[in-house]
Amino acid sequence: MKVPFTWRPTGWFMIGWSQEFPTGQARPLRYLGEDLVAYRGDDGALHVLQAHCRHLGAHLGHGGKVNGDCVECPFHGWIWGPDGRNRYIPYQDRPNRAAALRVYPVREQYGCVFLWHQPDGAAPSWEMPDIFRLYPQYETDPAAYYPPYPALSRKSQREPVHPQIPGENAADSMHFRYVHHATVTPVLLDWQADDHGWLFETGWPDRRSDDPNAMALRIHSYLFGLGGAISAFDGADNYRLIFATTPVEDGCSDMFYSIWWPRLPGDTAETPPADVLERLEKEFLSTLDDDLEIWRYQDYIEHPVMAVQDAKPYMAYRRWATQFYEIAPGE
Repeated sequence: MKVPFTWRPTGWFMIGWSQEFPTGQARPLRYLGEDLVAYRGDDGALHVLQAHCRHLGAHLGHGGKVNGDCVECPFHGWIWGPDGRNRYIPYQDRPNRAAALRVYPVREQYGCVFLWHQPDGAAPSWEMPDIFRLYPQYETDPAAYYPPYPALSRKSQREPVHPQIPGENAADSMHFRYVHHATVTPVLLDWQADDHGWLFETGWPDRRSDDPNAMALRIHSYLFGLGGAISAFDGADNYRLIFATTPVEDGCSDMFYSIWWPRLPGDTAETPPADVLERLEKEFLSTLDDDLEIWRYQDYIEHPVMAVQDAKPYMAYRRWATQFYEIAPGE
């Protein structure tokens, strides 16, 4: 997908699930056009650094060792701290105090891992919203839900989808009928933006009611910059999900999808029963596949011809999204 803006926007982006980063293991990552190393120190804190040792360029994620809260280069044993600074050179009596790796701020929430990216390496200018406290009107205790990873999570890798595109879907209630086979036409009930977030509320009219304002389902979605959307579903089943898109490099992204499904009364298992899993796979987890059938082949129309009801929220979202592009395409 060719777009008239950069694939390296500013914001919080999901890079995986906490269980994928065990203590004592260095792991290579590739996101936002950069090689990264992620490691969890002995104290349990997760760190992400620029991947290549400043000595002779070895990749710390391929054979690197975790040493306390630091990572050790597999080539010559140089040790780098969570602040990116060189801490130790085994064959020299002092470290190179001027040498440093770029540090990427990390936040973990309820088993999901997010990384802050700003093209020039600036510190976070806003915080990742809390997945549960964002909607305090619904159950906020994570223990009341089945953990999303791994059974209720999906990852699709290197898809030709820019992160702005899934965000545009939130302004488009009509696509639910054609892409996701909704049996009624959903209604965009409300939309409003704050500085770095965008809130959409979509309703499914209740066909059993004569009241046109009666909704069988309401979806509240909060877009945290271009990184993804946190949603709460208010209907027969009250559940939560996160859908995140993270650029790998120009032209492709990884996409993450996790559902917090309400526990059945008295069930303490880590995953729902088999019949519930089958239903969730069929009705909910498959929605990412539905969208990808469109996005994989979609062209970005910079000046689209819009229907009357589409135009205002769609174009307002596009104007809001420009704040996250601090570099020009190709820089």
